[in-house]
Order: sequence, then C-alpha cells, then structure tokens
Amino acid sequence: MSWTNWTPVAGLTFEDIIYEKKYIKETGAGVARVTINRPETLNAVRALTGREMGVAVEDSNEDPMVGVLVIQGMGDRAFSSGGDVAWEASGDFKDNWGKNTAPGAGQDGSPRGVPRGSKKPVIAAVRGYAIGGGNHMAYLCDFTIAADNAIFGQNGPRIGSPADGTYVPYLTRVVGSKKARELWMLCRRYNAEQALAMGLANTVVPLAKLDEEVDQWCEEILSLNPDCIQILKHAFDSDIQSTDEATGGHGQLSMKLFPDYFKSPGVKEAQQAFFEKRPPNFWQFRKPSGA
Repeated sequence: MSWTNWTPVAGLTFEDIIYEKKYIKETGAGVARVTINRPETLNAVRALTGREMGVAVEDSNEDPMVGVLVIQGMGDRAFSSGGDVAWEASGDFKDNWGKNTAPGAGQDGSPRGVPRGSKKPVIAAVRGYAIGGGNHMAYLCDFTIAADNAIFGQNGPRIGSPADGTYVPYLTRVVGSKKARELWMLCRRYNAEQALAMGLANTVVPLAKLDEEVDQWCEEILSLNPDCIQILKHAFDSDIQSTDEATGGHGQLSMKLFPDYFKSPGVKEAQQAFFEKRPPNFWQFRKPSGA
C-alpha cells in the first residue's frame, strides 16, 4: 500500500495542536492525526489543548473516509508530560475543564477523555515521556505503540494534581489491580519494555521505526470492515461507562472528600516544590496545632 503525505486539515488551525490527515492511495481510506504541539512544556496539556483536541476528534468522527485516529506529541522527548502545572497553579484547573464542551473531547472534557470521544479506534504513538495525564491518555487509547525511549508513569500525588474518577479504576482493566495501585500510589517510572510486560503498551519498536509501525497498524485496521470496527470500539468503550457510574466522573470524589482541595496548602506546596525543583514537605500541614 502507498500513502499520500500528511496534510493539515483546511480551516482547522490551532494553537496547541497540529491536526492532519493522510490516505491510502489504493482505497482512499484515511487516518487523522493529532499532534500535541507544546514541546517547550514536554507537551503538557491545558484546557485549550482539550478544547482543540475535541474539535479535531469531532471532525474525524464526521469524516466517513477516516478510519483511525493517531495521537502523538511533538518531538522525541515526550508524548505528554500530563497537566501543565503552571496552568493548574493559576487556580483555574477545575473550572477550565468544565468549559470544554467540544463534542469529541470526552466526558470530562479533558485531553485524556479524547480516546472515548472518538468513534474511530485511537492509536497512541508514544515517544519519550507519557506521564500523569499523558499516561492515562495513552492507556485509554485503543492501542499504544511505544518507541524504545518511552517512559510511562503517574505523577498526581507528587504534584498535587487531582487523581480520581474513571481513569483511576479503569487502569485495573489494563494492568490489573496491584499494578494499577503501584502506578498511581508510588509514582514510579517504567521504561518501554516494562510497560509492554504489564500491558500498558501493545508493542515496542525502535524510535526510528515508530511511524512505520503505526502505519502498519493503521493499514491492518483499514483493511477491515469500518462499520464493524466502529461497533467494536463503542462496545469496548462502554466498559469504561461502568466506572463512570461508580465514581461519579473525574473530580467528583476529590470534591466530596476534600471540598477545598484546590485551595489546600498541600496542593500549593506540591506546586511550589515542583517550580523550585525540590522535594515537597506535605506532612507539615498534618501536624496537630501547637505540635
């Protein structure tokens, strides 16, 4: 099979992402690609990123000739380092996710919700870091193809970023309960081969071969009945719905347990420690008064 070149989608120019499509010349079947284009932040995401990704996903949903969506980060250093800590520290974190109403953005309106918003199967092409929100965006994708320089892990408890809702328990479906708890509660880093062994990735290839491998997976998907593939995608995604019902969706549990979570001194300490590149001291705020 031969492909056309990647071409930006006319009329859809964005600040935080690049949105492109290409097609198999013999059949006309196409692939849409979203590139998170914030390399200066290791492709960290903010509300604007989510809104733009939602618009791109909705366009790919409505294009009958697109059969696969690929998500990647700009450059070789990172797929995505997760939520932009500077943006989160601005105090708009909770409200900004709520403003994202783009139909394709997913139920919580954030970039990690994009794989669910897509009606077409989604491939995460992971180079470098997939941390925090970048990690669960990758494991929510239908397929994760990792370069050999990929590093996966969670970061929420380290930087005071909310860690609850659908995507926490859903990880147990991917790697099992013990590994999921290890990932979320210890904030360790895992290389590509470790990720493959635990089920975070479908395959690992040399960095220079990643695009070629993604093309091969796209060709295999596009050789099959697209209506059946779309039905299967919906069926698999419906499994995540059960965790929505159990948790109330992203952000609800943290608000229930800690109503002033975003204003708490522990969150501010985590963010300040991140900016100052030092270990945070969370337990100072738990000491009894006068101790």
